[in-house]
Amino acid sequence: MKAILIEKALTSVDQMTVHTVADPVPKKGQVLIEVKAAGLNFFDILQVQEKYQIKPPYPYVPGAEFAGVITQIHPETKTTFKIGDRVFGSTQGTYAEKLVCEPKSLLAVPDNLSFEQASGLFVTYPTSYAALKDRAGLKKGEWCLIHAAAGGVGLCAVQIAKALGAKVIATASSQSKLDIALKNGADYGVNYREKDWAAQVLKITEGKGVDVVYDPVGLINESLRCVAWSGRILVVGFAAGTIEKIAANRILLKNVSIVGVFWGSYGKYDVGTVARVWKELLVLFAEGKLVPVVYEKLYQGLDSVKTGLNDLAARKTFGKAVVVIGGAGATSKL
Repeated sequence: MKAILIEKALTSVDQMTVHTVADPVPKKGQVLIEVKAAGLNFFDILQVQEKYQIKPPYPYVPGAEFAGVITQIHPETKTTFKIGDRVFGSTQGTYAEKLVCEPKSLLAVPDNLSFEQASGLFVTYPTSYAALKDRAGLKKGEWCLIHAAAGGVGLCAVQIAKALGAKVIATASSQSKLDIALKNGADYGVNYREKDWAAQVLKITEGKGVDVVYDPVGLINESLRCVAWSGRILVVGFAAGTIEKIAANRILLKNVSIVGVFWGSYGKYDVGTVARVWKELLVLFAEGKLVPVVYEKLYQGLDSVKTGLNDLAARKTFGKAVVVIGGAGATSKL
């Protein structure tokens, strides 16, 4: 089969190359999946440069999100899934034509979603849902500020915040991206490249400030200027490339809670929450209250992964950037 293989730390994703490698064979407790589509994530760029907290031993296949079809189940694997089932999930090594994983890492693709839509669900939506509902306790009628609102997790957060009944202010780096956020439910849009963006947020909220800030970028210090007293700021990521140093006195004076969100650790520390979050999300997908947005340019084939990741890093994409791996029929819902 074909797969991207990382044999040493890279300085750029442009150094990624596609190799022919042996097909993976499922062991006891595993299933084999033909990958139809894979989600592109910013942390994939960090991982191949050894800048991410998860560092697989060399050689390894990068990529973490996928959707595909089960083609083989080890005889000693206990699962309710069947050969031919459409599934999505997360595991190390999704930039490949085939992969093996444990059934606990899989969910059935909702009937109303395509492989492309499903390939980007497993990390982004539960991250945003657990952040807003569980960690921030976002309530109906509250103000929610969502940074990078046209991005992968940001657009999910916009949809989820609206489903929870919040008033949403989206930020993005251009009017075209703000238009995407507004199209997907945001009530207001603010360009965070403008120096007075925090003042604009205060004006929209009539001086009160926002109750919750969702930050996957690294804009906490500026957000403290427009967060309400006793507000909650969610630290989701550092897409801007730097980790901020925060003046603790500003947190104290506004009685602010700053809360970390790392969905990847829930599988280790809080399995019950993982199951509940997915149960609630799947209902929202089925009801059409959440609709995964796939970037309009579908990257075709493993050779295009580096192009997609570069576009992601350059903030050219919106929603979820996806690479189609399975060839003909990958866009089909059936």
